[in-house]
Amino acid sequence: MGHPGGRLSQCSVGGSNQSGGVSSVDERDGRTSHRVTFLVLAAGLCTYSLLQSMVIPVLPAIQAELNTTQADVTWVLTANLLAAAVATPIVGRLGDMFGKRRLFVTVLLVLSLGCLLSALAGAMPLMIVGRALQGIGGGVIPLGYSILRDEFPDASVATAIGALSSLIAVGSGSGLVIAGPIDSALGLDWLFWLPMGVGVVAATIAHRVIPESRVRTPGRVNVPAALLLSGWLVCVLLGVSRATAWGWGSPRVLGLLAAGALMLGGWIAVETRSAQPLIDMRMMRLRAVWTANLIAFLVGLTIFAAFAFIPQFMQTPPSAGYGFGSTISQVGLALLPQTAAGFCAGLAAGRLGRRFSSRNIVTAGTLLTALAYAVVTVAHDEHWQLAIAFVLLGFGTGTTQAALANVVVTSVPREQTGAASGMNANIRTIGGSIGSAVMATVVTSTAPPGGLPTEAGYTTGFLLLTVAMVGATLATRVMPDPRRAARRAAVAGAATPLAPLPSDS
Repeated sequence: MGHPGGRLSQCSVGGSNQSGGVSSVDERDGRTSHRVTFLVLAAGLCTYSLLQSMVIPVLPAIQAELNTTQADVTWVLTANLLAAAVATPIVGRLGDMFGKRRLFVTVLLVLSLGCLLSALAGAMPLMIVGRALQGIGGGVIPLGYSILRDEFPDASVATAIGALSSLIAVGSGSGLVIAGPIDSALGLDWLFWLPMGVGVVAATIAHRVIPESRVRTPGRVNVPAALLLSGWLVCVLLGVSRATAWGWGSPRVLGLLAAGALMLGGWIAVETRSAQPLIDMRMMRLRAVWTANLIAFLVGLTIFAAFAFIPQFMQTPPSAGYGFGSTISQVGLALLPQTAAGFCAGLAAGRLGRRFSSRNIVTAGTLLTALAYAVVTVAHDEHWQLAIAFVLLGFGTGTTQAALANVVVTSVPREQTGAASGMNANIRTIGGSIGSAVMATVVTSTAPPGGLPTEAGYTTGFLLLTVAMVGATLATRVMPDPRRAARRAAVAGAATPLAPLPSDS
């Protein structure tokens, strides 16, 4: 597969003219319009993000429907998380190698099959299998970003990535809002029938209208690296996600974490020595990439924990000394400003990044997110106080995630876009798993046997989220400024191989 023609095609595409990049030849070769491509990608990514969040408010209903225990029903979330963590970086890499449209369509069909199984599930095993297949749908994220970079003019990439990131945030937020009404009006199975329909339609249209990638990475699948990557991810995430139930010091958790650490070391060694690595460690060592991954980890750590525990805080009855006794629907409505703010911020992030640099936009986003958590920490007695925090959180996370995605996509060679953005999304998922587990430990540690957590437990947890985002803000200042790199290259009279695209300069 590594024939000379493949390398030649990379060079001819990667060295696109500065005025229009890959998409400058749209009018000459009849490639699909950017608007249609974007709409199809948005449908696929929104379907996945909806499926991630829609089940959270209705877990008690799923538990009753499937006649299972509270501990077992959490596998509805865990199976999805583990599958997404394993699939996202691998699918991104496979897209770089074998064609992004092909993998995008395949992953959407797998996601739709998972929805079918979950909709028909009458017991937990089939539901878990369905949720795992839906988790494989996480691969649409790196594939979507990669297709955007291949098909859009360079000057439009940042804006398109920001818009796509904002729609992902809208999907996640909307899932919390619409789950209850769908369950009440149609039934639990329609939480899966509706996304299945969208997924099948999106896959069909994507197959017909999205051009196949002209940028490919020659090589073959590194099976040992894929197995080691899957192994350490499953061990670490399973150990962390079950630590609250099993105990952080339990032999099962410690054994899983130790096995994960050993396989992580083995994976790095295999990738470093491989002539055809699954994930190029040289790419992962780029300052723009590793700092973006660190920030993504901290953002994931805080936002997953916030989405898990702010609703719980609001649903706590006031008789506990805090909380509002809110219903699921009331919580969803309260979070709508956060969703709207995140959408607006994502749309603006690309344009602002071209003017002020993506690094500065990430800094602003992490600062706003830290401020939001600080507000929740010190002021959570009135609805309007939380409303202010939710708006700040929406602007902060929407800006951060859109700008981070642009930093990663524009900091690596075109033929490694899928692998790089897949690992960034995956590291955010790892952070989210760890953050949720740590937050659960902190909050529940203050609860008396059989009772509700105290307000102090939540306050301590929100304070930790604030500290984590302050750390993320500091990390942004280590991230290289692409404008300075461009100026240095101009002075030197030569561009670096991994220079950012003009959209980020």
